[in-house]
Amino acid sequence: MAEYVVGVDIGGTTVKLGLFTVSGELLDKWEITTRKDEGGKYILGDVAESVLDKLTDKNIDKKDVAGVGMGVPGPVKEDGTVLKCANLGWGVFNVEDELEKLVGLPVKAGNDANMAALGEMWQGGGKGYSNQVMVTLGTGVGGGIILNGKMLSGVNGAGGEIGHMQINDDETEVCGCGKTGCLEQYTSATGIVRAANKVLDSSDKPSKLRSLQYVSAKEIFDAAKEGDELASDLVEEHGRCLGKALAQIACVVDPEIFVIGGGVSRAGQVLIDTTSKYFQKYAFHACRGTKFALATLGNDAGIYGAANAILGK
Repeated sequence: MAEYVVGVDIGGTTVKLGLFTVSGELLDKWEITTRKDEGGKYILGDVAESVLDKLTDKNIDKKDVAGVGMGVPGPVKEDGTVLKCANLGWGVFNVEDELEKLVGLPVKAGNDANMAALGEMWQGGGKGYSNQVMVTLGTGVGGGIILNGKMLSGVNGAGGEIGHMQINDDETEVCGCGKTGCLEQYTSATGIVRAANKVLDSSDKPSKLRSLQYVSAKEIFDAAKEGDELASDLVEEHGRCLGKALAQIACVVDPEIFVIGGGVSRAGQVLIDTTSKYFQKYAFHACRGTKFALATLGNDAGIYGAANAILGK
């Protein structure tokens, strides 16, 4: 029986790697630079070399390793085919097959947000729940859906792309995906700052935010916690948008719990409270018992999830 598993989380700047026991204990973690030269053709080779070097360093035989799980920033089909990762320079190819050839171990690949969701289910804020939706609120909005302990990737690897649910037909500004009115335009860190700047320009309402050279999502939530009325209104609207969207998702997948992560989640309980309040308002009655929790693994969620994915292959 294998004793170890490796988790890999490929980002646009760095690749995070972790060596785990099959029971979920993180033994070592490290990073390498993501080399995006020449269409990202060196990335998988660098990953394989780093994994094999670590196993040699730890005196671990390949036969004792269950395999390598890998999260990538783009849609991944069930068979391991990546359907373009623009920020890596990748086109369409099977990343599982390619890395297996290089590392000589079984490989399971998936979208990075789905992997983070698996990680939170395995050892994080969603531990103990096999049906959950993870929401990542950062520069954009990502999601990962876990049903009966398995990632829901969808036919084209786009399952869980909740940030691109259209929630406002009247929006004129274009989202990064090319559409308008996407959820991430309102509930990401970028989105709440955009809303703040609009309000600060269009109203005379006093706010401590006016004294800041640059407004950030953190400062908006901090000001709201201190009773700033304008900031509180922004946080309330953020919770309304997110809570309503999650109510629609609950009608489809009916999860046990929503786990909220990403940089915005550092706002803490105020984020959970406002989101769950509006979720209760909009949710179908049978779904109103869905729990909410903050993610706990931070930037390590991806490597935890990738390690868990290979165990379930």
